[in-house]
Amino acid sequence: MRVDDMKDKIALNAALLTSGRVLLALYFLLPGIMKFVSWEMHITLMAKHNMVMIPQLLAIAGVFQISAAIALILNRYTFIVSLMLAGLVLVINVSLHDFWNYGGVEAAHEMQNFIKNLGIFAGLLVLAGHSRCAAQAE
Repeated sequence: MRVDDMKDKIALNAALLTSGRVLLALYFLLPGIMKFVSWEMHITLMAKHNMVMIPQLLAIAGVFQISAAIALILNRYTFIVSLMLAGLVLVINVSLHDFWNYGGVEAAHEMQNFIKNLGIFAGLLVLAGHSRCAAQAE
């Protein structure tokens, strides 16, 4: 393989990883902000799912999503932040996308969100794994 070809592949890989990491970060940044902008809507949603300590959990989730997203955008603490966000996704999936408690169209919609979130979860695991390998290679 020519040196120029290798440099091109490395540059493409870096661009893909950066793009994916930033897009994953935006997936958490915007909802984190919206938790504060649309506070009552989120309170109502959480109450519908019989959650406890709703205002406290909502504030914690919002602050965490915003700060974790900023860390990912800056490529800081990527391994631990990715794993923590993956944990948050699982908690949200089980508590807010509980399709097994619904029927009809609502069940289908919640199942779609549940499966989509598993994809986000998988992406976060890949990002964590890659960041750990990249850190060890340095």
